[in-house]
Parts: sequence; structure tokens; C-alpha cells
Amino acid sequence: MKSCTTARFLFAILLLGLCGAAMVLAAPGAGPSQRAVVLEIEGTIGPVAAQYFRSGLRKAQDSGAQLLILRLDTPGGLDATMRDIVKDILSSRIPVACFVAPSGARAASAGTYILYACHIAAMAPATSLGSATPVQIGGFPGLPDDEPESGRGTPDDSPEAGDADTRPEQTADPAATKDPETRRTSEGSGSAMQRKIINDAASFIRGLAKLRNRDAQWAEQAVRNAENLTASEALERGVIDLVAENTADLLAQIDGRSVRVLGETLVLHTADMTTEAFEADWRIKILSVITDPNVAYVLMLIGIYGLIYELANPGAMVPGVIGAIALITALFAFQALPVNYAGLALLALGVAFMVLEAFVPSFGALGIGGAIAFVIGSVILYRDEAGQVGVAIPLIGTFVILSLALFVGVVGYALKTRRRPVVSGREEMLLATGVAEEDFEHNGRVRIHSETWNAETLRPVRRGQTVRVKSMEGLQLTVEPVSEAKKEEESQ
Repeated sequence: MKSCTTARFLFAILLLGLCGAAMVLAAPGAGPSQRAVVLEIEGTIGPVAAQYFRSGLRKAQDSGAQLLILRLDTPGGLDATMRDIVKDILSSRIPVACFVAPSGARAASAGTYILYACHIAAMAPATSLGSATPVQIGGFPGLPDDEPESGRGTPDDSPEAGDADTRPEQTADPAATKDPETRRTSEGSGSAMQRKIINDAASFIRGLAKLRNRDAQWAEQAVRNAENLTASEALERGVIDLVAENTADLLAQIDGRSVRVLGETLVLHTADMTTEAFEADWRIKILSVITDPNVAYVLMLIGIYGLIYELANPGAMVPGVIGAIALITALFAFQALPVNYAGLALLALGVAFMVLEAFVPSFGALGIGGAIAFVIGSVILYRDEAGQVGVAIPLIGTFVILSLALFVGVVGYALKTRRRPVVSGREEMLLATGVAEEDFEHNGRVRIHSETWNAETLRPVRRGQTVRVKSMEGLQLTVEPVSEAKKEEESQ
């Protein structure tokens, strides 16, 4: 009886526990739909940033999160990478909120396009966005950069840059006031390419603005005139949806807001939403390290010098293996970075000249020229629209000093080696001394360097007498007795 009562008591406790668990699971806000995944992109927009965003978005969608928050602070980046991120945002199954934060952050250039593409656009106080004019990076000669400060004018100076509808403040085309020759010069192939890039970017951001019902006129001005806005100004112009102090304030303000996601209207319930930061995995962390401009630069030089050492010392193996791995890794990093191919060519040329100086002495011409090409190539190796990508000057100086030290050391060793006496070959046999193995007046055998040679002489030679080599024809030596040679030298 007692055992039966105990069993009933335990059953009741178990039943109450199950009921409590069911109530917790059914409680609002406890499910995965009440969770937001937070991504942080800081710095230049590159392929690694795109991969990081794609991985975070996939995790948010697969885990059933209701919202993805992108905290953004960037000076800009690569156009292709920006477009990849925009495509991922537009195809997302969950809303994406772009939050330019913390205070002091910016969404310049490529960041402006990303903000316009997001379902919700927010900024923290004392932040800015704009300067969305595309800038040519890492191109080839003959395609001039579009930099207003260079004094060549902007793409807005051409008729194709805008019309009366998109630029009401511009009453006349400045190019129209130019003489025909000047207009023909400004409408060259380089200007045409610039206009194509500008017009493409302007139409792209206008499409994003119309999709999200944001200010399209200012967006085009940000592209054509590189205009900027603060957070409060952006809110007044209808560029962003709200200004928030932090992520919690953002979630509180967007609670109950309706957004269009893949053609469907969704109502956000974010008042009690929890946030989860998405940390990059080890692959993305490794990629972020090797795509650092300085790291890629060092890897390239390690690869070049490793292969050079392997070619100069066949069979060393380790330098060759390390050099090949480092060089291939550097080439991958260069693929992800805005590389100036002229700088890369100058850098390779500089290294080649300094190496050639060691093998083909040119009284310093190749070495000095190589050092100059190396420095110039290193300085102009990277270019980006915000000036954020480049090799540190101290790093360049260190490698130049090391390369010159290696060059001087190799040349010095070569000169020292040339002053040493010859220890092998025909030159070494001339004036070498040996011992006659037999008596002979014309032809006989002598022993030199522990080897027996056929020899001829003009003076009689006795067995055991020291002889000196005067000449060598094939394997035949011409010798003379050392005593006779000394007499001739004294007489002279």
C-alpha cells in the first residue's frame, strides 16, 4: 500500500514536470523565431567579408531566426564583392537590418549600396554614409582614374552623366562651353569608360532605392557627386528608416514594423527578441589573415626567395616547398585584393634585377635598378578607393634592406672567390710541380697531384727530380726541371 502511494506521488511529480516543460516550450518568445543573428563587418568589403556574410545568413535561415542584423562600419571595397552581398540580401528568406554602428562608424562607397539593399536601414548617432562614386582600382594603364581632385573633371561634366530629370540643379552642361577640340579630348575612350561605370552604378542604386522605397535622388547624387549624409540628415531625407543608439534600441523601434521579403509582407515582433552573434569559423579567420595586404606581400616575397634559393641550390627541397606554398597562397590573396598589376610587375622585375646582379655583375647597375623598381612596385602594389589597402612603409624598408644586404653579400663572396687561386681544371695544372717517375730526355712519365701523366721535356730529367708544368695539350704535359727553371728566372 505504501509503495503504491509512493508510485502515485512520483507519477504526479513527473506529470507536473511535463506540463511545465510544455508550457515553457509554448511560451511566446521561446522558440527559434524570436531570435536575431548579428553579423559584424568592419573594414574593407572584400571576398572574405562576402563569404562571412553568406555563412551568417545561411546559419540564420537554417536555424529559424526571425531577423539578421548586419552591424556595418566600412570605408568601401570591391564592386564585385558588394554586388554579391546585395544579391544575398535580396534573395534572403528573412529580413536583413543594416545598422551602421557604433557611433563614429560609416557606410561609405560599397557600404551605401549594401545599406540601400537591406530591408531595414538604421544608423547610430554620429555616423555617416555616402561617397558611392565608383573608383577604378588595380586596372591597366590607359584607363584614367575618376578622381575629382586630380583636376581632370568628373563624369558629371559629360552629357551622359545625367539629365534634367535626375539633376534639376544643373541647368547646363559644362562640357557645352568647351571648344570642339577640348570636347573631343574629354570624350575619349577613358572618359567613355568612366561614364559607363558611373551610369551603371547610378542605375543600380536607383533600383535598390525604388525597391526599398528610399530616396533615389540622393542615392544618385551619392554616386555622381560623392555626396555624404550624417545619420540625422539621412533620416530627414528618407534614406534610412531610423536612428538607434544600440542594437537593443534598434529592436525596440522596429517592433511591429512591416517589411516585404520575397514578395510577402512580414510583421516583425522584436520587442522581446534575443540576439546571437555569429562568429567566423576557422576558414574565414585564416582567409582574413592571408588577405591582409602586408601578409600577402610577405608571403609573395617568401615564395620568390624560396624558389630562387631552390633553383640556386638544387636538392635543398625545404626552401622550394615553402616557397611554392607561400607563393600560391599569396596569389590567392592577390585575387581577393585590389592589386595594381603595374606594381606587381615592377616588384617582380626588381627582385629579378637584384638576383641577376649576383650572377651577372654589372658594377651595381642591376642591383640599384632592382632596388628602385622593388620600392616603387611595393608602394603602388595596392590601390583602393578609400586608401585603406597598402603595404606598410617600414615593411617595405625592411625587405629592401634585407634584399640589398643579400645582394651585397653574394657579390662580395663572388669577388672574394675570384681572388682565390684556381684549384682545379687546366688553369690549375699550369705551373704545378711534380716528380719524374723515370729518367728521360724527351718523353716520359711524371707524377703530379698523385696522378701519372705523360710528359715531354726539352732538357733531360732524372728520376725523382722535381719538374714544373709549362703547358698542357690535351693529356700531354710539357715540363722542365725546377732547377733549370730557377736558373732562367734568375738570369732574367
